[in-house]
Amino acid sequence: MDKEFTPDLNNQASLAYKELELKLNLVLKDQYRQITGFIRAFVKAFRQGSIIVDFEVQTTQLNYSEIAAANSQLPTAMKSVATLLGDPVASYQNIICKDDRFGTGRTGDQSTIWCDEGLEGSITAVCEGSGNWKTGEDTCIVTAIKELLIFSEQLTEVGVPEFAGALNAVVQSNKSEISNSSLTISVVVNIVNKISVLSHRCESSCHEDVLETVDAIISEDSRDSWIALNLNKTDNSSSELLGSLEGLSDKLVGEFEIETGQVILNKTSFSDPFVANVNSSVTINISNTSSENASVITTMLLTGLINVMPTRNQSINNETDNTINAAVVLVKIDTKIGNVILTFNKLNNTLKLNPQCVFWNFTAFNNLGAWDDFGCTFVSDINDIVTCNCTHLTSFSILMSTRLPVVRPGVKVALDLITYVGVGISLASLVICLILEGYVWKAVTRNSTAFMRHVSIVNTALSLLIADICFIIAASFAKNPGENPGEDYNVPVGPCSAATFFMHLFYLALFFWMLVSGLLLFYRTVMIFSHMSKSAMLAIGFCLGYGCPLVIAVVTVAVTAPSGGYVQGNEACWLNWTKSKALLALVIPALTIVLVNILILIVIITKILSRDVGESVQTDEKHALVVIARCVIILTPLFGLTWSLGVGTMVSSTNEGIHIAFAFFNSLQGFFILVFGTLLDSKVRSVLSKKATTSTSSSLTKKQNCNE
Repeated sequence: MDKEFTPDLNNQASLAYKELELKLNLVLKDQYRQITGFIRAFVKAFRQGSIIVDFEVQTTQLNYSEIAAANSQLPTAMKSVATLLGDPVASYQNIICKDDRFGTGRTGDQSTIWCDEGLEGSITAVCEGSGNWKTGEDTCIVTAIKELLIFSEQLTEVGVPEFAGALNAVVQSNKSEISNSSLTISVVVNIVNKISVLSHRCESSCHEDVLETVDAIISEDSRDSWIALNLNKTDNSSSELLGSLEGLSDKLVGEFEIETGQVILNKTSFSDPFVANVNSSVTINISNTSSENASVITTMLLTGLINVMPTRNQSINNETDNTINAAVVLVKIDTKIGNVILTFNKLNNTLKLNPQCVFWNFTAFNNLGAWDDFGCTFVSDINDIVTCNCTHLTSFSILMSTRLPVVRPGVKVALDLITYVGVGISLASLVICLILEGYVWKAVTRNSTAFMRHVSIVNTALSLLIADICFIIAASFAKNPGENPGEDYNVPVGPCSAATFFMHLFYLALFFWMLVSGLLLFYRTVMIFSHMSKSAMLAIGFCLGYGCPLVIAVVTVAVTAPSGGYVQGNEACWLNWTKSKALLALVIPALTIVLVNILILIVIITKILSRDVGESVQTDEKHALVVIARCVIILTPLFGLTWSLGVGTMVSSTNEGIHIAFAFFNSLQGFFILVFGTLLDSKVRSVLSKKATTSTSSSLTKKQNCNE
């Protein structure tokens, strides 16, 4: 541009820069707005050389001819501002980052935006090669909180109650904005600390205002802001907050009981011993003190501090693979104690490794703070309740490793071998069973009892065969964390749900057909004078064998799937246990059937011993009843044991012994059905022997005829 360059044009905040920028932006926008996909055109900088203008035109698509035409007409359009001394020089770059907040930019570009309404400051982001804007400096702070911070500099003890109420009112009315602003949370912590120091004149309502303020900033919504604060190695807002609450508890006068959503404060007197169950999540047991008189104890349960406190310990000044797996409890007493026993209910019952009983050490890492186990001893971890013994009082919790135990290589090989070979044997046995049953069907189903006996065994084998095939398909979707450490354990919900539905259906059918066998045994042994046609027995059998499992499977899906609680979601492609307890839809019917069949066997044995089974039962039917009884006696406990172990693999997914036992017994199911349901039936063996003999004789006759 034919204009003299002045030093002010190097300063974007100068009046000269802003005036020239405004004029040029109007011309540029008008000149390039007709280009296809136009977004915006703006001045980026001024350089010396008369005045060299760096400007940018952003579009959604690149049309070289349109841009060249607009560039050629730019000297004419610029005459209202200044004469151009040359043609525009264009360079083309693809935009990498684009969103509604920070706009568009190329890799390395910075974008600064003002904070939302009600906040002061700005947010600066950098465009990364991944195509996303990464937030850098964030100086946003809720305006009302900033004003309270300024006021708190002159705060006195007299003004604390009124000020605490004002702070609580502002925090409650700006919860969302505060939760999303790490700087605002840090300022609120600073204000709470000042109130704590001056809280000698605080009464119940004042303390309640402070605790409600704390409740708002330790909620789940503020987790990301606390993560950002804890990543700053010079910021100890989390430690300062906990220290403020301990300081507040020291200044309580009289007995207190205050409860907010995530904070429970209680101050009371007691005589030895003291036992308290706080919110059914933490139990405090103090057996003896050094005082002969009544002692005063203050407890504060802080469930929301799992969103606040970092997991660094006294030896590692960074985030570890541990997690806080219980509420944080603060315990203070006005006398000396020998020890305190604390029991914590785990928040995440799936974590099993390395429970550590810890307290917050405020002086660790130059007063940055960290979890420390000095004076605290781990006692036990039973039924997801961790017991600790500590020799001092402060703020306690438990840390647990988020790592998963790794199955030893040798055990993994054994599991794979037993699983694949065992299931293969089971599948082969079931196929052989079905083939043999089809081969001898007409010869062994001449009376109604034998007919239903073989219908039951065929459908039992068929159900297990289909369920095992679904089992193999489901196993291909999921990976056990103990056997495949470090891999992605999430399962595809759609395919996994389909496989789980059919597994559930046919494993239930397996048990219900065993129930049919048991009821048939009961019917033909106890109700010997009644008669039921084959068609009626068959209808009842199929209603029980497939109708009941179908109803249970469909209801399970309908009840649990809408809330995402049908399948595990990770680690295993099977009915959910931790969220919805959908697995009970298999366990309860299966164990009920096992119990019913056991009761039937007891009744039958009693009948036999009392000689109430009459002579009216025909020989063929007696044979069928004996085979049914043998199947029920052997297969019912086997199936019950197998799926009890199956439940064990869900509850304890990395227990090597349970996995090996389940794989072993699971592989025996098909084999036992073949042996006890078909091969040990003398009628079946007799038919097979006759057919084999007939076939051999026929072959010899044909051979002799050929020789002649």
